[in-house]
Amino acid sequence: MPTPLSRKIKALIRTNGPISVTDYFALCLADPEYGYYRTRDPFGTAGDFITAPEVSQLFGEMLGVFLVHAWQRHGAPADVRIAEIGPGRGTMMADMLRVVSRIAPELYESATIHLIETSPKLRGVQRETLGTHAARVAWHDSFEELPEGFVLLAANELFDAIPIRQFIKTAAGFRERLVGLDAEDELTFAAGVAGIDPALLPENHKTVPNGTIFEIAPAREAVMATIGERIARFGGTALIIDYGHFVTGFGDTLQAVLKHDFDPPLAHPGEADLTSHVDFERLAGAAASVGLHVHGMLHQGDFLVGLGIGERASALGRNRDEETQQSILADVDRLAGSGVGKMGDLFKVLAVGSAPLSLFPFRQPD
Repeated sequence: MPTPLSRKIKALIRTNGPISVTDYFALCLADPEYGYYRTRDPFGTAGDFITAPEVSQLFGEMLGVFLVHAWQRHGAPADVRIAEIGPGRGTMMADMLRVVSRIAPELYESATIHLIETSPKLRGVQRETLGTHAARVAWHDSFEELPEGFVLLAANELFDAIPIRQFIKTAAGFRERLVGLDAEDELTFAAGVAGIDPALLPENHKTVPNGTIFEIAPAREAVMATIGERIARFGGTALIIDYGHFVTGFGDTLQAVLKHDFDPPLAHPGEADLTSHVDFERLAGAAASVGLHVHGMLHQGDFLVGLGIGERASALGRNRDEETQQSILADVDRLAGSGVGKMGDLFKVLAVGSAPLSLFPFRQPD
């Protein structure tokens, strides 16, 4: 049964010809009538995926610890903006603020709190989740609306939902990958005529076989540059967490998730969440290009363990029953462990900021 959005996309292709993967990606997530984020609440067990903050309060708590550490290393400036882009249900910000208020009350009292969220529905959920903190929160439609001043920023699973471009190796070189219609009038991938500047490709691009996919995400880099320019100007640190890879390479990472399971990317437009892996090398490059310092990149597991998630889990489980303790340990393993179904290796953490500080647990410069 075709989805309403797939009917709309097919009509668009019949009228104007094949569309780019970028346009397909953007329509799937943000079409005003049928886009995924316009029509549903994707988070949690009833949605299509569970994000790290929904797994355990420990995730947001560790991020709170890191932001307080960064603030102290910056010299504990006054008049701080604590901000999150794409805050989901507000769980991560609530957990971060609980820790900030406990270990750095002067930061909590003097900071202003900002959520960048375009969905009125999710703003309502966030207001509820944040409880007593909500009165302090300002909501914005875009990062550009954030008031001037030093910022401590966190973004979890933001960049994977920003559209990518794909190129496929053909006999004539790399060509833009498009979405068109096959003989049965079904959506299918095709190669277009537009090429790519070879300077953007990894060095071994001439030797990879035909059919190899290369992904690039100018929109992601533009968002990173916007964030970076703002932090370079007013000071601060940003923490970016997403699934992806440290080094630019080849491969098709476009993926759809429907009801906690992978789905072919062209199968249910508008009803499945569409994402792709984040290229952290290029993201770090975009931050550096506008004058930010890259504090480092780590696997999520190493980042959380370095910040003491194990010790915090023990404290959380103290004097609790055996079942609760086991549940807490299982959550830590899911967040920081390696292997199938665990986030520790797949997810990466990037920290960038306005000053060349040594920030724990990132490796200190030699």
